[in-house]
Amino acid sequence: MPYFSRLILLLFCLMVLVESRKPKKRRWTGQLETSKPSHLYKKNLDVTKIRKGKPQPLLRVDDHDFTMRPAFGGPAIPVGVDVQVESLDSISEVDMDFTMTLYLRHYWKDERLVFPSTSNKSMTFDGRLVKKIWVPDVFFVHSKRSFIHDTTTDNIMLRVFPDGQVLYSLRITVTAMCNMDFSHFPLDSQTCSLELESYAYTDEDLMLYWKNGDESLKTDEKISLSQFLIQKFHTTSRLAFYSSTGWYNRLYINFTLRRHIFFFLLQTYFPATLMVMLSWVSFWIDRRAVPARVSLGITTVLTMSTIITGVNASMPRVSYIKAVDIYLWVSFVFVFLSVLEYAAVNYLTTVQERKERKPQEKFPCMCGMHHSRTMMLGGSYSESEANSLAGYPRSHILTEEERQDKIVVHLALSSESNSSRRKGLLKGQVGLRIFQNTHAIDKYSRLIFPASYIFFNLIYWSVLA
Repeated sequence: MPYFSRLILLLFCLMVLVESRKPKKRRWTGQLETSKPSHLYKKNLDVTKIRKGKPQPLLRVDDHDFTMRPAFGGPAIPVGVDVQVESLDSISEVDMDFTMTLYLRHYWKDERLVFPSTSNKSMTFDGRLVKKIWVPDVFFVHSKRSFIHDTTTDNIMLRVFPDGQVLYSLRITVTAMCNMDFSHFPLDSQTCSLELESYAYTDEDLMLYWKNGDESLKTDEKISLSQFLIQKFHTTSRLAFYSSTGWYNRLYINFTLRRHIFFFLLQTYFPATLMVMLSWVSFWIDRRAVPARVSLGITTVLTMSTIITGVNASMPRVSYIKAVDIYLWVSFVFVFLSVLEYAAVNYLTTVQERKERKPQEKFPCMCGMHHSRTMMLGGSYSESEANSLAGYPRSHILTEEERQDKIVVHLALSSESNSSRRKGLLKGQVGLRIFQNTHAIDKYSRLIFPASYIFFNLIYWSVLA
């Protein structure tokens, strides 16, 4: 009997096993079903990629109100700043500004961002987290244009340490105003400043300072400008007061620039000097060559005017005199005086020729006659004029033969008296020789003009250089 019950139990187990191995009937859905290989349904799952619920964030940003500054209501939060200048792009004299690209970094501590960490490693984020936490509101004072670079994404980095220390870095290009003094242009040096300040928080809420003093400012050794030599960078800080809001901490990035003079020597000073020297060529040209000397003088004057206009076109319209203005206008005066010199020479030459022409017209020379007949005037004088030349009054009438003899005697005596009188007046005419002899004016100008211009250049470069 026991064996029989065991046999029935064994048969029942076999029937259950057979029924379990039979394929189940699928319900008709009206669609053809295709059989798939069984190995596609047995794909092994990667345990490392399975999300085990929602992870707990290390930074509990949503648990705090980040519209308030850290330690609100307490002492001012210190915010350290350091800057690395990447490039000094341009300096504009016309707009009186400069353009600079830099990395601006802020350092502060926010207890609300503390997170547990066994390795004391920091976490780095991009610009998306910046909109969710508190960051300093630093802006550039006297800036005209500025922007944060966004290629290929916003150039913003946020690094948070386990103890709540925060590093906030941005890559910025800013165009700021620079008050320039052009009184010594182009022999000048300019000092420009980039100023940083908190916009909303006074010194009672936010203390802005240079993190490492003068070491907080780093510059690239490859920074260079075409017209300037960068002499030095340095940092300063002070308080700025606004009557309506209060005192604010302000940081300064100061840099000194010295202008390269070689470009202006080639483009301005050397051409101006050549024009002045070219105007001296007219002193060696014959004073009777009016077209040559006039055209040379007008050409040099117009060229100097073009040089002055070109220099002023690239400069701001300042109300004071620049060093280059002094040189160009003195050169212009020298060129203009050379034109006036020829005007004086030409006028005095005309006056002298008129004076020499009058005696020749009144006493024409009648050469080739014998004895007393040689000075006959050929009937060109009237009877009264002949008597007056002979020393007789008009009422006393002489015969033709007597009149001719008396004229010869009178002219001989008058020539002797004139020669003695001329010797007596020779000493008095020495002082007027320069004005009577036009060739002497050119002769003296050949020495006076170059000597004066060389003397001016010695004073100019010794004082301003």
